[in-house]
Amino acid sequence: MTSDMAFECLFVTRDPGLFRIVDPILRNLSIATNVCLSSSKAMSELDRGTTDLIVIDWDNEDSSGLLENIWQQPKRRKPTIVAISGSNARILGAHVCLTKPVTAESGEKSFKSAYSRMLVDYRQHARHGVMQPVVAAYEDGRMAAMVVTDISVRGVGLSTKDVAVGDVFSIRLRLPGARREILVCTRVLWRREYGRAGCEFVRIPPVDFVILHDWLSAKVRIKRPVRVGSA
Repeated sequence: MTSDMAFECLFVTRDPGLFRIVDPILRNLSIATNVCLSSSKAMSELDRGTTDLIVIDWDNEDSSGLLENIWQQPKRRKPTIVAISGSNARILGAHVCLTKPVTAESGEKSFKSAYSRMLVDYRQHARHGVMQPVVAAYEDGRMAAMVVTDISVRGVGLSTKDVAVGDVFSIRLRLPGARREILVCTRVLWRREYGRAGCEFVRIPPVDFVILHDWLSAKVRIKRPVRVGSA
């Protein structure tokens, strides 16, 4: 995500008054909003897989059904969910609950909380291409050539047909622009017949983790939120 891009929000509501209050808050947080009038239409939009935030007007018909469907989806990464309700009761499954009537002040506080969660989630899942050839060193002494296609704070993607789910091996990787190589120990979580595999990190030396963290932080540039009403 670059500095001229925004998170994407799906706002499920039939209330134009509520939208007029919430939309400026979302825009000031660099969140692009798509309004949806029904829960069924919302599920169709969510299937596209680009939604980072879903705001549900809980007074809409079948809001609870929509929330249940979201959590039943097989995708591991779920959008951040904000429920806006006329009741003070906690809504199970919503990450943030906002009580009506919504004001600029209450909305700003709640959506900044949601925004913070979205940032953490994005940084944990964001992968960055590297396309670096490496040699994997297995614990039994075997060696295998492969290509690291992408990397995140949690693991790497590989281009290789010579791994099996559960394999554990170490690789030395030179991140573009990094001051030196890093050493990571990985475990294969999944593989595809066409030669792709995904791995999680098992161990990283502290110094190498700092190098990786700093490199990833330099790659993730997201607009900073500004205060509601500021220029």
